[in-house]
Amino acid sequence: MGRTIAVYGTISGTIVILGMFISITFVADHGTMGMVAGYLSMLAALLFVFIGVKRYRDVNLGGVITFWKALGVGLGIGLVAALFYVLSWEVYMWQSGGTFMTEYIAKTIEDMRAAGKSGAEIEKFSSEMGAMAEQYKNPLFRMALTLTEILPVALLVALVSAALLRKSSFLPATQPRG
Repeated sequence: MGRTIAVYGTISGTIVILGMFISITFVADHGTMGMVAGYLSMLAALLFVFIGVKRYRDVNLGGVITFWKALGVGLGIGLVAALFYVLSWEVYMWQSGGTFMTEYIAKTIEDMRAAGKSGAEIEKFSSEMGAMAEQYKNPLFRMALTLTEILPVALLVALVSAALLRKSSFLPATQPRG
């Protein structure tokens, strides 16, 4: 089980890092488009949770797996991918000089002004986000916050994978031709 988690977690983590890099490089939008691109790349990467659980069921367990065993394997793969995600974000923050939060706040305020928000609303947002930006400077806080971005997606994919793959009739293992 550990080998399956390591292999498929590493594949998933590598894909999530590539997705993050592509999103940061080409989307360059800290708003809705960036968020959509980010979550789509996470979902694409976390498809390897399903693939890893299926492979474990078919190769290691002869085509039969319990829900809890499948969930455990799926969560393990998802946690490895999440670790890759968090660490790659920390590398990005280090390389970019930690300007993400400042840029995000400035872009959001610009969007609020363009949308005609009142000065009071903008000031309130700016004040709240200033406090958040101060907390975001703490790497432990930032890593925990970054983890909350990918972990719910990994949990959902692991749950769906376990629910589907516990049925040995769902995408059954193919028999080798002899």
